[in-house]
Amino acid sequence: MSLLFILLVGLIAGTVSGIVGTGSSIMLMPVLIYAYGPKQAVPIMAVAAVLANVSRILAWWREVDWRACAAYSMTAIPAAALGARTLLALPSRVVDLSIGVFLIAMVPLRHWLTHHQFKLSLWHLAIGGAVIGFLTGIVVSTGPLSVPLFLFYGVTKGAFLATEAASSLGIYLSKSVTFERFGALTSDIALKGVIAGSSLMFGAFIAKRFVLRLEPDAFRLVMDGIMLAAGLSLLWSAATS
Repeated sequence: MSLLFILLVGLIAGTVSGIVGTGSSIMLMPVLIYAYGPKQAVPIMAVAAVLANVSRILAWWREVDWRACAAYSMTAIPAAALGARTLLALPSRVVDLSIGVFLIAMVPLRHWLTHHQFKLSLWHLAIGGAVIGFLTGIVVSTGPLSVPLFLFYGVTKGAFLATEAASSLGIYLSKSVTFERFGALTSDIALKGVIAGSSLMFGAFIAKRFVLRLEPDAFRLVMDGIMLAAGLSLLWSAATS
């Protein structure tokens, strides 16, 4: 029954993240912790996230901005490995609080930057990749952090989903390899990650038809809602921990 529940939640999470580009880890992680415990849940989610990002790349292959992906990944991948090695060094409450405040602040800031027609460059993506990659190595997911970064660069809808997924793929592969080298990713855990990730993959292809119907402005408003909700949930987690 727990496996069926994981697959159901994974399908829903994959569909939601396939529409907005993030959220699968946030939705699926509590279920994995309940089923397998926190020590196994983190590497399981890392494997599942690899499959989820592969599915979004396949769904939007022709719209990937490879220059943006390269600029982001060249700093994010080594930073993710460093973050995974220092997973227990920082108190999770401080990380939750900082990211929560950042996400909420990004909603009005995005509108201000859009009004002033401000766009990020490839150098900005490289700097952001280093920061986000390191944080992703430490915490389960920083997907909402990459949302404003790529939106400010100028990609949206399918191009955003594909480019963000291609960039995140390297991060989660780096994180998974680091877990494996330190003995936290066994063959049994990897298999559980593949099972959970398969439901995320199906959800990504279900989501494509919904994304195609969204206007760019509507898509950005959905992003605002996701960032606000994620920010508030992180602040609540920090306050209650």
